[in-house]
Amino acid sequence: MSGVTTTRETLLACLSVPRWADDVLAGQPYAGRDALLRAADAAARELTDEELEQALAGHPRIGERGGAQSRREQSGVVDAAGRLAAGNAVYEERFGRVFLIRAAGRDADEILAELDRRLHNDDRTERAETVSNLREIALLRLEATL
Repeated sequence: MSGVTTTRETLLACLSVPRWADDVLAGQPYAGRDALLRAADAAARELTDEELEQALAGHPRIGERGGAQSRREQSGVVDAAGRLAAGNAVYEERFGRVFLIRAAGRDADEILAELDRRLHNDDRTERAETVSNLREIALLRLEATL
């Protein structure tokens, strides 16, 4: 039985962090999709500040029109675009980066509530939440390719 593999291009489309993609590729072939997803999850847990900024550069602001993949992930938030734009501006002023959340499976009210809640985080807590959401997005994207 052959193992489960993926490509660097596919991985970088899920999370635009070359070190993460290389770490995941180094473990191939995987015994199954769950093993691949576990390795991807583990490799995404310790992003450096530079890697975090690099990854965020590839994500549109929540509520903005991005690529087809981002539009699908954010399909439940179109109606709240004005409120999200205002919240994004406050968040970016507070933390100096784009607000990132796993939008898939959440409606606009949930996203706005999370945005409001996270505005009260200290920098360290918010960085950890951002990395966690980035990891969730990457794993959902990777899972969709398998």
